[in-house]
Amino acid sequence: MKLITYERGVERRIGALVDGHVVDLCRAYSFLLMERGVGRAAQRAALLLPQDMVELLDGGEESLAAARAAVARVGERLSSSAEALRREGLLYELAEVTLCAPLPRPRKLLLLGFNYRGHAVESGGGEPEQPVLLTKFPSVVIGPGAPIRMPRFTQRLDWEAELAVVIGRGGRDIPAERAYEHIVGYTLLNDVSAREVHRERGQWLLNKSLDTFAPLGPWLVTKDEVGEPQNLRIQGFLNGMAIQDSNTRQMIFPIDRIVSFISERFTLEPGDVISTGTPEGVGGMRNPPIFLKPGDVVQVVVEKIGTLENPVSGAPW
Repeated sequence: MKLITYERGVERRIGALVDGHVVDLCRAYSFLLMERGVGRAAQRAALLLPQDMVELLDGGEESLAAARAAVARVGERLSSSAEALRREGLLYELAEVTLCAPLPRPRKLLLLGFNYRGHAVESGGGEPEQPVLLTKFPSVVIGPGAPIRMPRFTQRLDWEAELAVVIGRGGRDIPAERAYEHIVGYTLLNDVSAREVHRERGQWLLNKSLDTFAPLGPWLVTKDEVGEPQNLRIQGFLNGMAIQDSNTRQMIFPIDRIVSFISERFTLEPGDVISTGTPEGVGGMRNPPIFLKPGDVVQVVVEKIGTLENPVSGAPW
């Protein structure tokens, strides 16, 4: 499934993409329960498929099974009764809604530094002996299409194309061989950075956690649709020009080891997002350097996941 958070008018709701259409999961599951003659269908659907992705993930496999059932039933009806689905409020065209970040406010937002061999080399250091962990405030997350706002105190705004892991089942001391049992799926993240804030002032947190510095999306793709995540092409584009091009097999620490390493240090929870690092090609490491400026459009592209696109704006926060 491709799970989304979307807005239509003043409402923010949870949905899924089916053949390019947006399915409202809660409404679709409510109709499915009514078809089956289940009492209090709307209330039961709302409990299993709430309008917040973290709360949905808290529901575990029962909520995911309800989402799959809703998607399957809409898929069965789509070819013969699409107009009826629209009238019932179960189906929208993608152009009718605004996509938000799939998790607009993750519980934790963790990132890895120097986790691709090429990026470790271009950064001037060797490969780290253990995962290098960074963080961003969950409040700086923005969705696809939302502007990355350039702070007035930086001229070295940089991008980092990354594959992000979404935790679906919490745990502590998770062995690497069981790590994928705790992953629900994957999304994309652009690890926007203000380079001079770190290099000149030694501020890792301020470099990474400025408002709008975590574009996330465009959707959460469940792991069954992705298959092997350690052999995916990952790219970054600036104004249509390829600026990063690598493969997730170039990670120094693979996903299972990352999840295990983190869980040995603190508890992982449903709705945590772990971004797995960026390959070589970031702007600050180029000769000459290239930095983002107002009017630019930056994309993160990972095969089997999709494209995350955001413009850069000089407008104040």
